[in-house]
Amino acid sequence: MLPWFENGNFPLYLAPMAGVTDRVFRSICKGLGADVMVTEFVSSEGIIRRDDRTRKYTEFDDAQRPMGVQLFGADGDRMAEAARKVIDWKRPDFIDLNFGCPVNKVVSKNGGSSLLRDCPVLAKVASAVARGVGDQVPVTGKIRIGWDSGSINAVEVSRILEESGMAAISVHGRTRAQSYGGNADWEVIDACARAVSIPVVGNGDIASGRDVEHRKDTTAVGGVMIGRAAMQNPWVFRDAKHYLATGEQPAPVPAEERWALIREHCLAAISWGRYGDERQTMMAMRSRLMAYSKGLPGGKRLRSKLCTVESTAMLEDIAAEYMDYYSRRDQPAGDTVAA
Repeated sequence: MLPWFENGNFPLYLAPMAGVTDRVFRSICKGLGADVMVTEFVSSEGIIRRDDRTRKYTEFDDAQRPMGVQLFGADGDRMAEAARKVIDWKRPDFIDLNFGCPVNKVVSKNGGSSLLRDCPVLAKVASAVARGVGDQVPVTGKIRIGWDSGSINAVEVSRILEESGMAAISVHGRTRAQSYGGNADWEVIDACARAVSIPVVGNGDIASGRDVEHRKDTTAVGGVMIGRAAMQNPWVFRDAKHYLATGEQPAPVPAEERWALIREHCLAAISWGRYGDERQTMMAMRSRLMAYSKGLPGGKRLRSKLCTVESTAMLEDIAAEYMDYYSRRDQPAGDTVAA
């Protein structure tokens, strides 16, 4: 068993999300209580070609462990070769195989969720990687519940993955056709967890400690994976652990703390340099900043400004204007705020 499931532990995973869960954001979430990390999905062919850009997706800090590198592809032997290269570079705690990505550019190459329609190939890929990696590190898999509502086969796929040597499975409770719409089907996730003897991690619609507690108490999953909720509220991990320990829902994160984390994220991203210079990095950060704004009052107005950010100076001006406006708005009648 993977050690983070032992002794009754119920780990909180940060879901791998392309363009979101880079090294900087993972560090932030780790500091706020996330237990297990997985990189953004990485092309196995890019790894084999030793493409520098692809290799950057596999970077992580030891403080983020336990840490997995997620690979996608449709050729098991090539994916095994890529996994061995990743292990040689940094030795992650596990290799994760992406059988759930709904994005067209991945599906069109017979990767991601396209393999849910071809179980023999999926089994061949999973077995080849598990066999190719051997006992160097565990191999896990991430799936969706099926291709569409007429072909929900996650229980069958979970059994195949267990037989293929996977050490754990993450199940996103939506079909590929749903993408990220509709509700996650936790009945199917629960059925998967009861069908296999390896840990199953449930993914979908987890946004609070109450959600974590509910799925822990009412399903057989061994942990949960949090994705989109963490994009706007990385404090969800800290708050969930507080709720599980005390039964109390923490107070909302103050605006000052939110802005402090936003600044921290931007400065760390600039220092890292993956996206280029300051201007290029801040432009790349726009979608991340707009996600953070969803946790703030007046978020719609704020997003109209954040979508034009090109520098930390612009961000500081927006933050100062925002805090000044809301400090004035929140003053009791008769009080004044100095200009």
